[in-house]
Amino acid sequence: MTCHIDYQAPPGLLDGKIVLVSGASAGIGRAAAMSYARHGATVILLGRSISRLEGVYDAIEAMGAPQPAIFPLNLESATPQDYLAVAAKLEKEFGRLDGLLHNASILGDRVTVEDYDLALWARVMQVNFSATLGLTQALLPLLGCSTGASVIFTSSSVGRRGRANWGAYSTSKFATEGLMQILADEHQGSAIRFNSLNPGATRTSMRQSAYPDEDPQRLRTPEEIMPTYLWLMGPDSLGLSGQAFDAQPPKP
Repeated sequence: MTCHIDYQAPPGLLDGKIVLVSGASAGIGRAAAMSYARHGATVILLGRSISRLEGVYDAIEAMGAPQPAIFPLNLESATPQDYLAVAAKLEKEFGRLDGLLHNASILGDRVTVEDYDLALWARVMQVNFSATLGLTQALLPLLGCSTGASVIFTSSSVGRRGRANWGAYSTSKFATEGLMQILADEHQGSAIRFNSLNPGATRTSMRQSAYPDEDPQRLRTPEEIMPTYLWLMGPDSLGLSGQAFDAQPPKP
């Protein structure tokens, strides 16, 4: 079963865990950060907008969850040195990392490959794939310090089957799926598991940009698809690695 939308997470599912969420300021990233914190995790909020991250920080504190931390980083311009700096700060403050949700992504254009602006293509690949690779590489030693770390790569249906006019976004998600499989194979027998998760049709600003004529009220909210995010981050998915999951059943 690749979807666990009916999963009932116990309140203390992530007690004592240190979890980093990229793209944590809005949408699915915000919902995941809040959900992980609500279930006991100390959440590292990574994103480019400090003011929006502060809003998530305040919301987490207001519900009495463990105090989160803000790590501002613009993935579009991030360098290998930036990723190493994030790792160094995490090591100093926490000593390990138990979970990593790669959520940050940009859509790019919905045009044919023939008409795609290559500069924009490079931007999409940087945010959606190269930054994911760089962060993962820098954080692997800290993930290895955990007794059961989970790395979740955000994928897409167009990252599992290519479709017209999805260009760079689709390509970046195919690359992400490949990276997940490679890492899972390289870390067989280790305490780190690597899996991908397709959120599906969800009520977010990116979805609205991709499908402007769609009625968002017919879609699940980010909060409604959190069960699979919790299941993959928590101990009930221990031993599963290199697999592709869905946060919700496909639309009929």
